[in-house]
Amino acid sequence: MDAAFTAEQDEIRRTLRDLLAQHSGPGEVRAAVRTAEGYDPALWRRLAQELGLPGLALPEEYGGAGCTVTELALACEETGRALLPSPLLATAVLATPLIAALGTPAQRAELLPRIADGALTAALAVPGGSMAAALGLTADNRAVAWAGGGRAGGVQARLGDGRWRLYGEAGRVLDGHSAGLLLVAAHTGGYPRSRTLLFLVSAEAEGLTRTRLTSMDETRPLARVELRETPAELLGPDEAADVCGALAVTGHTAAAVLAAEAVGAAAGALARTVAYVKDREQFGRAIGSFQAVKHRLADLYVRVEAARSAAYYAAWDPAAGPLALAQALEAARTVAGEAVQLHGGIGFTWEHEAHLYVKRAAGDELLFGPVHRLRDHAAGQAGLFGDVTADGPVHGVAV
Repeated sequence: MDAAFTAEQDEIRRTLRDLLAQHSGPGEVRAAVRTAEGYDPALWRRLAQELGLPGLALPEEYGGAGCTVTELALACEETGRALLPSPLLATAVLATPLIAALGTPAQRAELLPRIADGALTAALAVPGGSMAAALGLTADNRAVAWAGGGRAGGVQARLGDGRWRLYGEAGRVLDGHSAGLLLVAAHTGGYPRSRTLLFLVSAEAEGLTRTRLTSMDETRPLARVELRETPAELLGPDEAADVCGALAVTGHTAAAVLAAEAVGAAAGALARTVAYVKDREQFGRAIGSFQAVKHRLADLYVRVEAARSAAYYAAWDPAAGPLALAQALEAARTVAGEAVQLHGGIGFTWEHEAHLYVKRAAGDELLFGPVHRLRDHAAGQAGLFGDVTADGPVHGVAV
């Protein structure tokens, strides 16, 4: 197997890095997160129309570039390096694969070309705030009632007069306040025929209320989505779709892309720290020349490169996505914390960008982790702890 990147893949990475270096510095990031959208619409249009980021992994028949998860992961590594606030993750990584996998031909033809050219953004709304469980990253999404069950809880779907209507609430929806289309996971059937389905809800739908929340990481805007008898369209031709299976497949792919993005953030924090210790002088010499500082930076470099290798492998084989994500999140958390320390007093100030990397690392682990649950579930699926049941791995120690 040739693990080297192609010239086209290297060009995607180089072009995006150059563009973001010019238009997504710390000042631009701070300004973008304070807009109503939570990102820079003008920059998003450039990324969509000039580089085709939203449609990078979409087939050409829908206006995409026809690339693979690898190209999308490389692009997200660069957006992570710049801490770019954008709807790329919510739209291209979480929502689009579900539309492509479960949508009818008419739904795909209507929605995917608009997503590919950046005209339409989308968000996945999962009740209960447990995105990791819904995507099968920290638990079996068939065994956990993350979409709400029984007579109450989560989001309920009801079919009447030939139309579906949704009632309930989903919290911590990534880019949920600004997306033009919501993919809402809802429970239907009650106890006798309990199942989870996905529904398309327009941003202008009646009975829909979206409230932007105060989030730890401003570059990852979250929203609360409330639905009160809101009209919705079933994603797919009928109710027989394997929604949990599609979510799990999307989860593995998303984990691989997120791992690459977290590696980018860790690498960005490390690069800024290295540049700082080269310039900051103490006792008449750069602090980066002190052995203790060198050793700490060397340890961080090893963590970043190990996580990068895992992320690249997961981009090639998404089945390894959850473990790669765990390693990348851990690396990002460690590097961001050390970056604050090695910057000294300035690293603790609000004006410096070091805290943005800390918040990105912590926020991502809250949304898609935690790390120990990612590893525990992956180990259980691999049978390292014994047999796997519907309730999870059976832990036991032979005596």
